[in-house]
Amino acid sequence: MRAPVYALVGNPNCGKSTLFNALTGLKQKVGNYPGVTVEKHEGIAYSQHGQAMKVIDLPGAYSLASRSPDEAVMRDVLLGRREDTPQPDRIVCIVDASNLERHLYQVLQILDLGRPVILVLNMMDLAENAGVKIRVNYLERMLGIPVIPCEANKGRGIIELKLAMSRHELPLSKHRWDIPAAIAPAVSELQASLVDNDSKAPLIARAEALLLLTDNDHVRVAGSTPLHAKTEEILRSWKQRWSAEGMDWSALLVKARFAEVQRLCAEVLERRDATADSKRPFVDRLDSVLTHQIWGWLIFISVMGILFFSIFTLAEYPMNWIDSGMGLLTNWVRGAMPAGELRDLITDGALSGMRGIVIFLPQILILFFSIGLLESTGYMARAAVMMDRIMGKVGLSGKAFIPLLSSYACAIPGILATRTIEDRKDRITTILVAPLMSCSARLPVYLLMIAALVPGTHVPALVETGIMLLMYSLGTFGALGYAWLFRRTLLKGTPSMMMMEMPAYQLPSLRIVVRQMLDRASAFLVQAGTVILSLSILLWALAAYPKAPPGSTAQIQLEHSYAGEVGRLIEPAIKPLGFNWQIGVGLVSSFAAREVFVSTMSVIFNVEGNAKTNMIPLRDALHQARWSDGRRLFTPLVCFNLMLFYVFAMQCLSTVAVVYRETKSWFWPLFQVFYMTGTAWVVCFVVYQLGHLAGL
Repeated sequence: MRAPVYALVGNPNCGKSTLFNALTGLKQKVGNYPGVTVEKHEGIAYSQHGQAMKVIDLPGAYSLASRSPDEAVMRDVLLGRREDTPQPDRIVCIVDASNLERHLYQVLQILDLGRPVILVLNMMDLAENAGVKIRVNYLERMLGIPVIPCEANKGRGIIELKLAMSRHELPLSKHRWDIPAAIAPAVSELQASLVDNDSKAPLIARAEALLLLTDNDHVRVAGSTPLHAKTEEILRSWKQRWSAEGMDWSALLVKARFAEVQRLCAEVLERRDATADSKRPFVDRLDSVLTHQIWGWLIFISVMGILFFSIFTLAEYPMNWIDSGMGLLTNWVRGAMPAGELRDLITDGALSGMRGIVIFLPQILILFFSIGLLESTGYMARAAVMMDRIMGKVGLSGKAFIPLLSSYACAIPGILATRTIEDRKDRITTILVAPLMSCSARLPVYLLMIAALVPGTHVPALVETGIMLLMYSLGTFGALGYAWLFRRTLLKGTPSMMMMEMPAYQLPSLRIVVRQMLDRASAFLVQAGTVILSLSILLWALAAYPKAPPGSTAQIQLEHSYAGEVGRLIEPAIKPLGFNWQIGVGLVSSFAAREVFVSTMSVIFNVEGNAKTNMIPLRDALHQARWSDGRRLFTPLVCFNLMLFYVFAMQCLSTVAVVYRETKSWFWPLFQVFYMTGTAWVVCFVVYQLGHLAGL
């Protein structure tokens, strides 16, 4: 028997992803829906009989009336419009039990589809803390479907859910609601057209007819099947007739659905007297502090400061262990292999490049773990509300905050997250400025340059934290400044309103946070093991060939090599910034990925392959680097300028490719490369020339 296909659906912040992870464990795969950059999460869960069940985690949405591409994907999968994804046999609706009234709106839309549905009341503990009691058995009888109370982050209710999913037959809901009489004839006509022309089942056709009468159902994405011309004509005819009569048909439908939601909630919800609940006033007071115009910002800056301070202090010992381990591995390879080109390739190319990247893994783990904690506690949503004020001043919607926040980890998921922004100009503006947020790929460059600021000594953690905060602040304010400029020139328009649910405060699940941290870290290592390793070997070859005359020094070999020729070719353009040809090689190579700059420096300054030289930490190697006239290359001013360059420059080809896929035009990614790299050059030119005049 074919394994049943389940779709997980729900509003954002309802715990859907947590439930997906609990059901599928490690049997997951992540990709994109063909033709649209919306993540597609699939996994395998097992029934009580050991049968495999395919589970699809669909993008979160507030209703089936889509307003953005990711919501359109959820709608089209459920309606069977996508040829690349099978229509699910069954649907699991996840709702936040503490916000049942709002979440039930989407549930009623899904029940209209006439497919087997299981309703999961997640976050039951938060509902109880908020003074909300749900009569679960009564709700189950009213809807006619299984209703499972659950606390996914604690693993409660998962077994009961799997038992319900294991049933061979699930009842179809017989719940119905009254369609407003003024639009009932249009629904009937559209339903008949969908059945006749698009071969839709009657209940699916009725549900789709209702969606077609909302203003937002026009949102289409690549890969979805178009409507039949006759259906489009019927829809257009009814809308023209209602417009002439001055009737808001979409509002009538929404109002009728919410009336049904209120009727259900009046029957199944019991609430304690809010004045008797001692916990709620505390939550309100906490929100007022965390989102305050002054205290909120002080807390936000302090939280970020603690985060970066932890990155430097807690990661120091494991970084030393990794550095020692890589050094021992390099020495072992040198002792185990005879001298020659192959040994040099492994030690001075592959291992030297990897050593310069893997050493920063502890700090990246701490960064991802800290962000996961802040997200799971509910604090990040408060930060988003606070940022909405600033977003509005620069012409962006508050919804832009989440993509920009995601860009601190990586610009690519941040750009993909812009699909939740309805307004096209808002979305393109956010895409254009997202790479200015300092991503984790810049972190190794910042850390290396901070370490190289003071020769022969350890930079105090407070100084490191201050410099790191400065770099992140420059990127953030640069993004906001350019957003303000673009919204008043290239992309004029008014920002759309932000609608965002404020999730309840809760203790984070360390298991989930650690898993997310490990997932992100593994993605980092995969990149280090592929792109960075390949480029390290390529750079070694470019720096090692063609060979200089026997007996030549490492500096002469570099100047004689292909890498030296590339560096000298671009040196006139970067010399006014304080950079020489060696740094130029690093800048060019980091277009593949910014963190490659560190491995490039490792390869370039260990190219000779001498065991004694190879054991000198990269920081000390940078301290010894000199211009041809004997001047020190990596002065504090140059180190600071390099960090500035990486704050503003667009040095990530993967991001360029994603911007092209999202905007469907080469104009925007090329414009992005031009304005960001141009900004980096101008800023670094001014800083270096002024610093040079000041004698720095």
